[in-house]
Amino acid sequence: MNVHRLNYDGKDIILVGTAHVSRESADLVEKVITDEKPDTVCIELCKTRFEAIKQKDKWQDTDIVKVIREKRAPLLLSQLLLTAFQKKIAKKLNINPGEDIMRAITQAEENNAEIVLADREIRISLLRAWRSMRFISKVRFLPEMILSFFITEEITEEDVEKMKHQDALELAMRAVAEKLPEIKKTLIDERDRYLAHAIGNAPGRKVVAVVGAGHIAGVMENIGKDIDVKPLLEIPPVSLWVRLIGWGFPIFIVGLFIAGFFHSGVQTSMKMILGWSAVTASFSGMGALLLLAHPVTIIASALAAPITTLHPLIAAGWIAGLTEVTIRKPKVRDFLNLTEDIISIRGFFRNKITRVLLLVAIVNLTTSIGTFVAIPVIIRFF
Repeated sequence: MNVHRLNYDGKDIILVGTAHVSRESADLVEKVITDEKPDTVCIELCKTRFEAIKQKDKWQDTDIVKVIREKRAPLLLSQLLLTAFQKKIAKKLNINPGEDIMRAITQAEENNAEIVLADREIRISLLRAWRSMRFISKVRFLPEMILSFFITEEITEEDVEKMKHQDALELAMRAVAEKLPEIKKTLIDERDRYLAHAIGNAPGRKVVAVVGAGHIAGVMENIGKDIDVKPLLEIPPVSLWVRLIGWGFPIFIVGLFIAGFFHSGVQTSMKMILGWSAVTASFSGMGALLLLAHPVTIIASALAAPITTLHPLIAAGWIAGLTEVTIRKPKVRDFLNLTEDIISIRGFFRNKITRVLLLVAIVNLTTSIGTFVAIPVIIRFF
């Protein structure tokens, strides 16, 4: 049994390490809380994920247009991919995903124990991870997330047995962290410290903490340490270098157009502008075409790319997403079926919500690639 008993600051702390897709883990959680009758039950959830469990139809309130306009599409897509990974494994094990957490909540309520949401907000974790990544890692991040989603298509019986004793959601995060080591600190290590602080400072003389098995070692190592969680909740601002590059790159490209004019005249400058437009438009339109977007969306993406690539505050993917969601409005059934559609590749692409989120990400990615391809093209006109 993955149960560990600690004594800290005059209170008994019982750590229960679980696999969020294991029936055995769910039974263990129920037994420990029933037997121990704790004053407090800490669960590895943030407020957002807790509300998602308690209010399963909350997805219906999602304003997809607002999500795109506020530049939160990649964040929501990442959350859905992580959820999909967990749900797909749970389906193979014939159990509800997060059954251990749901049992913990139920038992805590039945025993009148206080519930403490011990995890950091997932939005903060993902944003801190994103801001910590280098440019090339950001380009790789989405493909790695998608690969983590697709890999469950090939899970063997041996893998299933291993996952009965591990934390499936952590497996997804760790799989990405292994490929992109710089985000391990934010996705894994920082959360270990945050969980340890929340558990160690939970009220009551006896505390049961239900966390993923992958966090047990980190939590045990950090409980009792003087941890300042304030820095762990801060979202780092965009670095000065990123801002300089964001504005410097368009200035550099426009400078090439002007240099072409003074070096070889209007015709050369116009050829450079047309070359830039053709390449960036082609790559942007190609991204929309890959997702089988509406023809108007493909055209809008292509027309927007030459302009958006020269302006750091707008992106072709946002134009594509807003155009697509205007023409192909998500229906009620897309919201109702969202949690089921995300567990299959076919459903992921069929659902208009996940499809438009993926469209935003893919068009932004292909347009970025197009800008680098376009540079040598326009330089040849000198």
